Amino acid sequence: MTTIYQNFLNSRIANKKLLAILLDPDKIDWNTIVTLIDKIKESPATHIFIGGSQVENNCITELILKIKENSVLPILLFPGNPSQISSEADGILFLSLLSGRNPDYLIEHQVNAVPILKQTNLEIISTGYLLIESGTKTAVERVSNTKPLDRDNSNYVLQTAQAGEMLGNKLIYLEAGSGAKQAVPLEMIQLVAQNIKIPLLVGGGITDLQGIQNAYQAGADLVVIGTAFENNSDFFNQNT
Repeated sequence: MTTIYQNFLNSRIANKKLLAILLDPDKIDWNTIVTLIDKIKESPATHIFIGGSQVENNCITELILKIKENSVLPILLFPGNPSQISSEADGILFLSLLSGRNPDYLIEHQVNAVPILKQTNLEIISTGYLLIESGTKTAVERVSNTKPLDRDNSNYVLQTAQAGEMLGNKLIYLEAGSGAKQAVPLEMIQLVAQNIKIPLLVGGGITDLQGIQNAYQAGADLVVIGTAFENNSDFFNQNT
């Protein structure tokens, strides 16, 4: 059986672009959840990510089970802290916030997650997470108490991504943040994509279909759509 990560690698080799829809459990309208899942099934999505910077309700497992009743897409946890782990998902992006210097998000949350993860069969995918300045203070910045990387310093972002790769991360995730005013610069995506050998994920600040295509063309292997889909479940039916 092909693992989720092997699928990432195979897709990268074949230049098959992937798309993840990020669902924040705090923003789910349970009265329309089935319709939402149907919209995801009708979309080009290849994966579903679940999580947020600060999830306050306790419905992650319930949400995953509901999705699995109606969809076969792989579900990956995108956790802000260990409380967001559910054994019902298929895998987890085991994030380390490489762009910040807050030890809680570099290693402490990961250490605390180990006893929980050991009790699951989740596929654990180590992910170097880089927050890029986007013109507004995003939830990631507020919760992690870290500053994003300068969007005008692509070389330093590349060095950070390469350091993550050298440390053994299996994915690099360039993130502008939820509700970002500006997406990750295309020239930055291109520079990083051309100089790492592991799959590159890009998200935040992408507001239309052309933005997705631009990120793909710049070198993103997987694009993550969150806020735009939250605000409009017909996002993928809109014209570019």
